[in-house]
Amino acid sequence: MSELPARRLLLVHAHPDDESINNGATMAKYAAEGAHVALVTCTLGEEGEVIPPGLAHLAPDREGGLGAHRIGELAAAMSELGVTDHRFLGGPGRFRDSGMMGVEQNRREGAFWNTDVDEAAGYLVEVIRSLRPQVLITYDPDGGYGHPDHIQAHRVAMRAAELAAEPGYRADLGAPHAVAKIYWNRVPRPVVERAFDALRATETDFPGIAAIDDVPGVVDESDITAEIDGAAHAAAKSAAMRAHATQITVQGPYFALSNGLGQPIFTTEYYQRAGGRAPVAAGRREHDLFEGVGE
Repeated sequence: MSELPARRLLLVHAHPDDESINNGATMAKYAAEGAHVALVTCTLGEEGEVIPPGLAHLAPDREGGLGAHRIGELAAAMSELGVTDHRFLGGPGRFRDSGMMGVEQNRREGAFWNTDVDEAAGYLVEVIRSLRPQVLITYDPDGGYGHPDHIQAHRVAMRAAELAAEPGYRADLGAPHAVAKIYWNRVPRPVVERAFDALRATETDFPGIAAIDDVPGVVDESDITAEIDGAAHAAAKSAAMRAHATQITVQGPYFALSNGLGQPIFTTEYYQRAGGRAPVAAGRREHDLFEGVGE
């Protein structure tokens, strides 16, 4: 792997836009520092709602075509973050957006939620063994907020990390590789509360303000094991979020999804260590996800 940088970060997300909202500052920071930042997106986000009226025809209940359009949005977002390695799990369209929990689309053939975890994990094992990342970022077991594709992305990422390290698993996918550190996306509740207090005191064009529990992965401060200061990359994160124009509206340091409810954009991004062979930094919070790992 001499052609790859010494530090290698892999992120696994459910739909285009999830990566910019959750990890945009982290991705931009490490890409700017010369790390290899790779993104695997599990679906095209075909079931998403569409914000701009001029693109409303792309919605799945109209002409369709949203998934293909979001491929372009993702490419534009990654250009803003300086990330050149972004790919779809198994190739574009291999797994379809499952829609929100409990809808008919969950059971559709090809839906990511309706796919065997080990089948999907095999595609990610190939990526892990090829890139040999020291750090992997994905969602917590609830997927941050209970979306079926987010939950499935968590399951697939964790299972792939396990299988990638097993010498007896599919030698055709490359030599075994053990990921040193696995992190879940998190946000400490006090940080979210302060950010929403600031939003309520600010005039915006949003028709309302989201609830704190609408923010994925909110947990107690004690659950946070790492925080990445991405303030220097705030503009890149905002630009990446704007690139996902069918899904996100950005106003200054705030944004809204299709419901129009304002939320803070977090430029310090937080994580919970959830696995990997590297030692855990007990009793303190890390400020570098690569702390304690070698090549």
